[in-house]
Amino acid sequence: MTKAVYPGTFDPMTLGHFDLIKRAAKLYDRLVVAVAATSKKQGALFDAAERLAMIREDVRRARLKNVEVKVLDGLLVDFCRRETAHVVIRGVRVYSDFEYEFQMALTNRRLAPEIETLFMMPSESLAYVTASTVREIASYGGDTASFVTPSVQRRLHGKR
Repeated sequence: MTKAVYPGTFDPMTLGHFDLIKRAAKLYDRLVVAVAATSKKQGALFDAAERLAMIREDVRRARLKNVEVKVLDGLLVDFCRRETAHVVIRGVRVYSDFEYEFQMALTNRRLAPEIETLFMMPSESLAYVTASTVREIASYGGDTASFVTPSVQRRLHGKR
């Protein structure tokens, strides 16, 4: 059985994130979406429980039966070992993403050479969408419906 982990803060999950979840779920028997327990990002909106609930709702709605959503608290490589996953999925939109993700992949390889990192690009129509942009639009009361799933959109309205 092949198993991969897609880690992130997902604060909030965007359509770009969900695109990668759906596509990675087709590549592996099992996909674990690992939601960071804490977000150190400026302007964080949702706590871990809220982020887990939103992603689980969308995974259920999309009928992605081979996708689990779990909290990630600690080192990613330790989480992967506990999950017996040997692949980490990382999204890369632009060159600056790649630079950061490349450094993280090499660090993880040093810590756990048995775990590979697979870089995936989102669909072209979603490549510009970022969680920080969604947070900013939401903070001004803007319409985020074209950037996030309905479950995220509903909860964003509650944060205003």
